Amino acid sequence: MKPVISKICKTNTLYSNSTWKQFKPTNFTQRIYFSSSENPDPPKDSTLNAPSESSAAIDAGSSIRKPISLWPGMYHSPVTNALWEARSTIFEKSDAHSTTQLVPKTPSKSRTVILYNFSSDFVLREQYRNPWNEVRMGKLVEDLDALAGTISYKHCCNEDGMTRPILLVTASVDKMVLNKPIRVDTDLKIAGAVTWVGRSSMEIQLEVTQSTEGTSDTHDSLALVANFTFVARDSKTGKSAPVNQISPETEQEKSLWEEAEERNKLRKQKRAESKLDTYDRDMERLKALLAEGRVFCDMPALADRDSILIKDTCHQNSLICQPQQRNIHGRIFGGFLMRKAFELSFSTAYAFAGAAPRFVEVDHVDFFKPVDVGNFLRLKSCVLYTELEDPAKPLINVEVVAHVTRPELRSSEVSNKFYFTFTVRPEAVKDGLRIRNVVPATEEEGRRVLERMDAENIQIAES
Repeated sequence: MKPVISKICKTNTLYSNSTWKQFKPTNFTQRIYFSSSENPDPPKDSTLNAPSESSAAIDAGSSIRKPISLWPGMYHSPVTNALWEARSTIFEKSDAHSTTQLVPKTPSKSRTVILYNFSSDFVLREQYRNPWNEVRMGKLVEDLDALAGTISYKHCCNEDGMTRPILLVTASVDKMVLNKPIRVDTDLKIAGAVTWVGRSSMEIQLEVTQSTEGTSDTHDSLALVANFTFVARDSKTGKSAPVNQISPETEQEKSLWEEAEERNKLRKQKRAESKLDTYDRDMERLKALLAEGRVFCDMPALADRDSILIKDTCHQNSLICQPQQRNIHGRIFGGFLMRKAFELSFSTAYAFAGAAPRFVEVDHVDFFKPVDVGNFLRLKSCVLYTELEDPAKPLINVEVVAHVTRPELRSSEVSNKFYFTFTVRPEAVKDGLRIRNVVPATEEEGRRVLERMDAENIQIAES
């Protein structure tokens, strides 16, 4: 049975026949429902109850968009395909000659919700199930990036649905912490909106919620919070482009804006500090960090048996970026890169721990350079350091660095850096599993460890 998608909007219904009906990204909260039924019943909280407003089922594999040049890659999940269907209608209406003035918009204008009907949709559930009968976090992270992109485009549209010819790209992802395990047999919801705007950048906050059996506490249902930063670029010049400012209305929206403003100040402060010479300040810490690594290099027979060098935890993956992995702008979809990095980091933690790891958080993601179709991409991962203070919950911090390699030019550039944290399952710890300490062997490795530890401490202090 093919999965079908039903999209329900407050004022518009989207169909997937040969063309789409008018899509206006403002004045409504978009809800996207997933169902394998030919005539799915509308959810209880559906805003469409009248027969004339009922939503037609959408077959994810049958929709046709024009022009063809706007088609993104077709390998993606039903969620990313559905989001891009909505986004492409915005993109198709972009006006190269638009001189419309920028206007403040409220967060509610960009708010979008995705519902995953895992409890009733076997086909959808199978697409998101991992070998341990839990949700594939890599696919969920991929969906989060796609949703954040759609939200950013909705914010940049005018009231008539028109948008200037701008490119919106993921710049970074701040820490996203998993508050509780996400089940694959219980309905899931992701909701998000723009919470903060600079001149040409914006922050989108997404919340993943899933109800817990036996409780109706909404706070208890919060599984994950993610903050994405997007930047706007002029499609012709590539320079930064201004975006609509934001006008928070409710107390919660104002509070989220203040939190995002503080994060933005910390980012600027961190960039300024990185330009200062911190060599002398870090030398003592670096020497202490490298002490055990020197023993491994010079006297390996005397090295600590409970430790291991960073270089001995490394894994890598290489791929040629295919057209099916592109986004609506023809470049490789950021969510795809995040999924590939997550899956490599999971494998690295698995091989290191000797037991199936459990995801804890995405510490940070940086997007330095775009990745194009045809690029030779190399993903290199390692366990950067471990935290063993809590024997019941040892933490494994994994770094993944993506390199765009051009053999014909003999060049290799870093396009992305990803940082993930894993732990192991409680039953593995009870069975006597021990996680080894990881130590750097070179000054360059030691500085990477210190930089990541300092970033973690800043995030902890901020929270």
